[in-house]
Amino acid sequence: MKCLKCNEKAVLEIKRHKAAFCKTHYIEHIQNQVAKTIKKFKLFPPKAKLILAISGGKDSLALWDILLDLGYNVDGLYIDLGIDDYSTNSRHKSEKFSEKKQSNLYIISLKEIYDIGLNNISKHTSRKFCSLCGMIKRYIMNKTALLGDYYAVVTGHNLDDEATSLLGNLLGWQVGYLKRQEPNMPPSEGLARKVKPLCRLSEREMAGYCVLKNIDYIIEECPMAKGASSITYKEALNHLEAKSPGIKDQFYLGFLRDGQDYFRDGNSEKEEIDLYHCSLCGQPTTSQDKCNFCKQMVRVNLDPLKVNENIKDKLIHKHWLTIIFTYLILFGYC
Repeated sequence: MKCLKCNEKAVLEIKRHKAAFCKTHYIEHIQNQVAKTIKKFKLFPPKAKLILAISGGKDSLALWDILLDLGYNVDGLYIDLGIDDYSTNSRHKSEKFSEKKQSNLYIISLKEIYDIGLNNISKHTSRKFCSLCGMIKRYIMNKTALLGDYYAVVTGHNLDDEATSLLGNLLGWQVGYLKRQEPNMPPSEGLARKVKPLCRLSEREMAGYCVLKNIDYIIEECPMAKGASSITYKEALNHLEAKSPGIKDQFYLGFLRDGQDYFRDGNSEKEEIDLYHCSLCGQPTTSQDKCNFCKQMVRVNLDPLKVNENIKDKLIHKHWLTIIFTYLILFGYC
């Protein structure tokens, strides 16, 4: 195979584009795809202050690398859920990358806040493990973005993730989710903007980027995700992609372009949702009492407000470190 750009020997092939690239032009291609996605979907302006959800996996670390290379102001947020060795290893990968790139990484740890991890918390709540995990992560990401005055929460959801989610939502006719599934979810009162710059790039393409950029990421999947329906949907899409390269791209991007409007029209009255403010933390909620996060924490006899206090402490600590470091530079001490 020859590189599409320079005709030198290619190192990776992208079948859905009928193209192959050398190392230099592959990295350039991936970064250009992210830049185009940001522009096409108007995800964020050039000078925006961003917070990126970091998992220690290939997608979030590659995205952090890309956004930094493109010149964006982006901090990382790692949520340590205390899932045994998996959390330990993924946190270590995240911290190593942060040090390598000399970029700021906030770490919010359930074990440090409550002395117990998600494994123990989940045993005493009414939610399934993955549902509880997602809810807690969304809550912490949203609170960090709002308290830190970030323009948007950035996540590493790739094309495979989005196509899988779309398939699941279609099979279950989840009209509300289909209406809102897009790479740029605008902010509303009490809810931060959420954006997905990798939505046009596949899982395999991001793995290739990490290999070529020497990004050390955790390969293992979360041990608690075994048996999740999303894995079955992803396997089905992988089978289709192998038979017909580009089918995931057509499925997801075609939905955004031609299909989503059908779920937005004619249902405005039916889909209007009354929002209230959580009686404990103030988070928007459909409940007239507590939000889901506070309900689950109270059920386990944990104070939900401790998470908010921990986030504030981390943000304030970083703020003062920045001021002190700037002062030392200005006066020639660094």
